Amino acid sequence: MLSLNEALEKLLEKPVAINDTLIIPLNNAAGYILSEDIISPINVPPFDNSAMDGYGLRYSDLGIQAPLPMAGKAFAGVPFDGELLKGQCVRIMTGAMVPTGVDTIIMQEEAEVTEEGIHFPYPVKQGQNIRRMGEDIKQNDIVLPAGTQLSTAQLPLIASLGIANIRVYRPLKVAVFSTGDELQTIGQPLNAGQIYDTNRFAVRLMLEKLGCDVLDLGVVPDNPDTLRETFKKADQEADLVISSGGVSVGEADYTKQILDEIGEIGFWKLAIKPGKPFAFGKLHNAWFCGLPGNPVSATVTFYQLVQPLIARLSGFSLWKAPQRFHAITQSPLKKSAGRLDFQRGYASVNAQGEWQVATTGHQGSHIYSSFSAANCFIVLERERGKVEAGETVTIELFNPLLKSE
Repeated sequence: MLSLNEALEKLLEKPVAINDTLIIPLNNAAGYILSEDIISPINVPPFDNSAMDGYGLRYSDLGIQAPLPMAGKAFAGVPFDGELLKGQCVRIMTGAMVPTGVDTIIMQEEAEVTEEGIHFPYPVKQGQNIRRMGEDIKQNDIVLPAGTQLSTAQLPLIASLGIANIRVYRPLKVAVFSTGDELQTIGQPLNAGQIYDTNRFAVRLMLEKLGCDVLDLGVVPDNPDTLRETFKKADQEADLVISSGGVSVGEADYTKQILDEIGEIGFWKLAIKPGKPFAFGKLHNAWFCGLPGNPVSATVTFYQLVQPLIARLSGFSLWKAPQRFHAITQSPLKKSAGRLDFQRGYASVNAQGEWQVATTGHQGSHIYSSFSAANCFIVLERERGKVEAGETVTIELFNPLLKSE
């Protein structure tokens, strides 16, 4: 069985970002991924401007030791268009263009208005309170690199450059289906021996959260001909095919046989818990991931393996794996050596400022309620056994894919 790191290395070794790109309006770009660098066409700010409401003047005129008469006013969007003579000052507002001749701005709280003019009794530093042209961004700077996912942190920045349309990767097309005669679509009555297909529902939610276009092929019965046709349809229409179920011992014959016919298998089993039966391979056109049938196993393997694969295929080159760090466990944790274990936990900071974590309860691979109360994985090393309360463990806080809003 492969370790998680070995599996990730194999999984990410060959896939590359899709080639297709779109030009879309900036207003519609949230969640998309840049396919080319954003290069600034202008300086930001585009001109020297005032950082304060106050008065603009020549620093050398402060040596006159007399109030300076006001030559006019400068507002944001309405510049002072007169001539600043020696020994004069200009009333200026925040964001206003700095008039010719002004090299220093004094905030209004440090000025005194007299009948003779404006008096400046406090110490002044030459050049103060002026935001220089290009101080934030210079023309032709790379503002955002290709591979950046766009959100409220980046889109206003692009808007500040006056860029209305941008080139992005098109959304990744992902086909998803579940296999098994025991599965019933949500909303339909259960027949004897059936359960609801929660895996496909959960996978679709995660795919949509990752910005993918989802082709939902429903539940496929345990029939090799039907399964083969489903794989062929998915391969023709998607960049990535994800199935749920049919990859554990005793169930895998059809899937293995079909993958051998129309593609190749990269690996089949992992030394992780939950999630031992996970398949990865390549169809004729699309990549393939086979998730386990147990709900928790399917979610864990999607999060740990499919998520980085989707980032790679989508062109999201700046994606980073969730950070792991240490915490003190508040409860004993059952574990047998042999597999890397992802238990669900709730992490918090105690009164001493230290991270602590508690289990969310039963950790069976079919107990999905363990996720609803969790905010992290408790990651227990492959060789580690039972953990007692008070021991140090590694935790991995959920990223936005699983984190509660």
